[in-house]
Amino acid sequence: MNKYLKNLNRIEFVITYACTGCCKHCSQGSHTGFKEHIDNEKARELVKSVAEKYQINSLMTFGGEALIYPETVCAIHSMAAEMKIPKRQLITNGFFSKDIDKIKSVAQSLIQSGVNDILLSVDAFHQETIPIEPVKMFADEIYKVGGQIRVQPAWLVSKEHDNPYNRKTVEILKLFKDDGIQENDGNVIWLSGNARKYFSDYFDLDKEDVSPYTENPRDIHAISINPSGDVLNDNIFQTDILEILEKYHV
Repeated sequence: MNKYLKNLNRIEFVITYACTGCCKHCSQGSHTGFKEHIDNEKARELVKSVAEKYQINSLMTFGGEALIYPETVCAIHSMAAEMKIPKRQLITNGFFSKDIDKIKSVAQSLIQSGVNDILLSVDAFHQETIPIEPVKMFADEIYKVGGQIRVQPAWLVSKEHDNPYNRKTVEILKLFKDDGIQENDGNVIWLSGNARKYFSDYFDLDKEDVSPYTENPRDIHAISINPSGDVLNDNIFQTDILEILEKYHV
């Protein structure tokens, strides 16, 4: 086994870079013009192959907005459930439709496919461009069918910092708390993409701001596959995933 991946225990899929929001804090930038999404069957094959060789404890799907392609999300998680990966997470902003019937259908499909931890991106930044009503409908439907869903806010500077964005986020979170939806710790914005453009005044620009999700290249715990299939400086459509993992080096 490759010494750099001996602790590999997590698989992540960026389903698409397309998004239904246009958030000022987004580390990826504007998210406009993207149409590509990960291939269902190739993703399922990858989950099966990697889970057969490594002790994978968690799998996550996100975006962009992953639920623009709910069938893909469900296909991946159903394979994760089949391979007995215990934690099967989805990060979503909850806005993929205003049609209550579709919202209900997607909510049911997610739980049936095996998604067991949904993190809902809700805060002052998302709600500048994303209407709250369909997001609440989605959260309520997940709650009704017995799924685990928690709001996952983004905080500017820190959760405790007093600024207009954090104050607005607290107001928004109360709407979900009143409906019984619990709050996760969330994450703190780092200076990248749109955040660098809009929030530089809140940061010390002389201090390097490193993403908290950056992996140690010599001790990979999680692999992240992007919509085109790129992973670890290779591509799953050009090279078998197990070969990619075996050949990876720093």
